[in-house]
Amino acid sequence: MHVYRNFVLSKFKTMTTRFNIAKVDTTAYKAMMGLETYLNDIFLNPIQKELIKIRASQINGCAFCLDMHSKDALKYGETPQRIFLLNAWRETDLFTKEEQILLEMTEEITLIHQKGLTESTFQKAKEIFEEKEIAQIIMAIITINAWNRIGISTHLELLK
Repeated sequence: MHVYRNFVLSKFKTMTTRFNIAKVDTTAYKAMMGLETYLNDIFLNPIQKELIKIRASQINGCAFCLDMHSKDALKYGETPQRIFLLNAWRETDLFTKEEQILLEMTEEITLIHQKGLTESTFQKAKEIFEEKEIAQIIMAIITINAWNRIGISTHLELLK
């Protein structure tokens, strides 16, 4: 047992990957990679894509995706401060209006069971983005949510 600030922590049992979906169902994995290929050519810049991926992964609790996309964002030039504060983006002035709409869309679509993409957020998006760009944002959000579900369901281990 470990003691941390008066809390007793038992040793954590690490998850082991259940299976590699890329090997078990190559057709499904290729379909997911098709979405990734599509996303390479959309209008969002790499940092915007990573912000979407990190925020959705925070909400879904996917450690594998959080780790991967935080590292990728840093490689693209994102600041550690913005990554650290991403789950509190509304409380800062660190994010542009465009990024705020991307993050709001990400939260509402990721939490689809609550109310989905609200009319208010959709109208804000229409003020800044063209219809095709909104479609591309939605596809980016849907794709990371699918990857999160794969990562969590198969217990993907962090890359070392």
